[in-house]
Amino acid sequence: MGSKASQTDNGIENLDPIAISEAQFDRAARLVKGLKRGLVDFLKKPKRVNIVNFPVEMDDDSVQSFQGFRVQHNRVFGPSKGGIRYHPDVTMEEVILLAELMTWKCALVNLPFGGAKGGLVCDPKQLSERELRRITRRFTSELFDELGPHQDIPAPDLYTSEQTMAWIFDTYDKLHPGFNNRPVVTGKPIEMGGSYGRYEATGNGCLFATQRFLSKGLIPDYKDVAGMSVAIQGFGDVGAVAAHGFHREGARIVAVSDSKGGIYDEAGLDPAEVEAFKGERGTVVGLADTMTITNEELLELDCDILLPAALGNQIHAGNAANVKARIVVEGANNPTTPAADRILQERKIHVLPDILANAGGVTVSYYEWVQNQINEQWDYDTTTEKMRRKIHEAMDDVFDRWEAFVVGEETPRNSLPDFRTVALVIAIERVAHATLMRGIWP
Repeated sequence: MGSKASQTDNGIENLDPIAISEAQFDRAARLVKGLKRGLVDFLKKPKRVNIVNFPVEMDDDSVQSFQGFRVQHNRVFGPSKGGIRYHPDVTMEEVILLAELMTWKCALVNLPFGGAKGGLVCDPKQLSERELRRITRRFTSELFDELGPHQDIPAPDLYTSEQTMAWIFDTYDKLHPGFNNRPVVTGKPIEMGGSYGRYEATGNGCLFATQRFLSKGLIPDYKDVAGMSVAIQGFGDVGAVAAHGFHREGARIVAVSDSKGGIYDEAGLDPAEVEAFKGERGTVVGLADTMTITNEELLELDCDILLPAALGNQIHAGNAANVKARIVVEGANNPTTPAADRILQERKIHVLPDILANAGGVTVSYYEWVQNQINEQWDYDTTTEKMRRKIHEAMDDVFDRWEAFVVGEETPRNSLPDFRTVALVIAIERVAHATLMRGIWP
């Protein structure tokens, strides 16, 4: 979740999610020609913010109250789409930021969705499965008028899973009998209409985006990931899949971490060995023949590719000057603050932004939604190859636009925009254009 501020040499950096969202948007919006002020206000603000409070009976017969959020940011292209996260520190402001990011992500990869996000304030590690089931069902029932296959479609996120999605689907289905309700949620178990390749999609997408970026020739001596050293913060669903993918393609995984710390081996880690060890011990820390490091130290390792795949605001003004990677690939949402973006850009470290690098998850979620609509189920290779093409096309769009800023008349006076800003320019233009094409109603 990140703290609200970080101490820097020059004072305090504001890490408020809304402030970060506005800073990123404003930097990109200045480069969008003809963007009307009223339209800017519309694009910045969420369409709808739902806050629910409800009681749940716990296993010990006590009653506990929970608060949840569901934010629908935009529906210009179609139903809103976005994950639901369970975390004790989740806030409405964070959910608003993540919903907006989903709008830009869907627009960038040309999906017929707008952005949404959900959050429930709870600590899943302290709850039994029965308690989580009851909480999820009650949360879903509180939102049953807001959710729908053509209205708002949840997916897994931080500390939620395909099991959570199965409970959401079942609850919604009981409240809306007589319809094909499978498309109401994505990231479901395969047996319930989930898509092959959905679990691996975000991690694989990070790999595909990196490969396509390297093919552009901006990193001397490397046209692919083979031989490159990779440090991954967060060995969870995204980080572990990414580690396997990069390792399979010949990269050297020098460090990984989880919430309890990290491990480092300059010679390279075997992701399968790390995964097996974590399955036994509950953490990567302590693997034989590795050096124990902190999550903070991992971010400052000497490596070619840094892949933050944990929480937001991990690279900030206080540590960005110490990042030694040549490329930062954002597997997590919003792991790099606006101040850090500027520092990394000045140091010529390229950042592949979250709305591009981790868009594989929502892309395959879209494919799951399509499969549910037509009652089909595609194999892993079909969905993964379709997603690869989507990520490559989005990377090409961003790179081509970036080159236009570099060599064309669009070059700003002070400095070239980074890849996050260019990606946002493309996404904002697409949403703004669609809004005006539809016409301002009434």
